[in-house]
Amino acid sequence: MGKYKAAPVNSEINVTPMADVMLVLLIIFMVITPMLQKGVSVDMVQTENPRQMPDADKEDAILLAITRDGRIFLGTSMILPGEITTKVEDAVAQKLDKTVYVKGDARAKYGDVVKVVDGVRAAGVDHLGLLTERIERAAVMPAGM
Repeated sequence: MGKYKAAPVNSEINVTPMADVMLVLLIIFMVITPMLQKGVSVDMVQTENPRQMPDADKEDAILLAITRDGRIFLGTSMILPGEITTKVEDAVAQKLDKTVYVKGDARAKYGDVVKVVDGVRAAGVDHLGLLTERIERAAVMPAGM
């Protein structure tokens, strides 16, 4: 029975499996992070001189989005045009900062955006922010280079 001997104990830490797990987690977070943006994704209107609105990125900001096909979203939940005023009133009632941010798709109908703005104003909102994106222009190379 003494013919089989136990292998010597290895006291070194093997970090290869830990590195594999960490790389998998890194890839998962890299893929998921862009999906964590607040609200619904729309192609916003591009302007040359947008006004900075850093409060729109806050977690508790009230954000309305209008998609190109006329659907309206309060945060991530879709609402009907007739519900804008009541839903915004409910959202604003619990806040000190009564600012609502509207981001409309560049191809949304003007009438849809006006309908949303009118509904927000009827809710008694103090400030209304229209979100846009800055036009990124490529640097012009001088002739002869």
